[in-house]
Amino acid sequence: MAGVGGSIEAISLSGRIFAVAADAEAQRKLGGFENEVQANGNGTARIIKTRVPLSIDGLTVEVDDTRGDHEFLQDLSNAKDYFAISITYASGTVYQGTAIITGELSASSQNATAAVSLMGPGELTKQ
Repeated sequence: MAGVGGSIEAISLSGRIFAVAADAEAQRKLGGFENEVQANGNGTARIIKTRVPLSIDGLTVEVDDTRGDHEFLQDLSNAKDYFAISITYASGTVYQGTAIITGELSASSQNATAAVSLMGPGELTKQ
């Protein structure tokens, strides 16, 4: 079977479902380790493993002012702890984890959307 790409169907942030713009190009990092190899003077090498957080960047979510979406997102950004997230891809695959909103959070009045970036501890896992 071929890999399936395409529009993200939805994302759940702390239990609230948000539609994602069809043309959003989100980048996913599962979290875990990034590796580096450093040389030794005798020709051998060491593996340096650095733990990295999970992240989802490039999300563009619908913001409905009648639902108070911008305020909800800002409350999540103001939170002092991580919250549950899940993201449903075009393939039907769902990833879950815990994260917090990072970076600037501003809503576009013209497009009724907001750009959202997420980072968190541990790893994103398939449901």
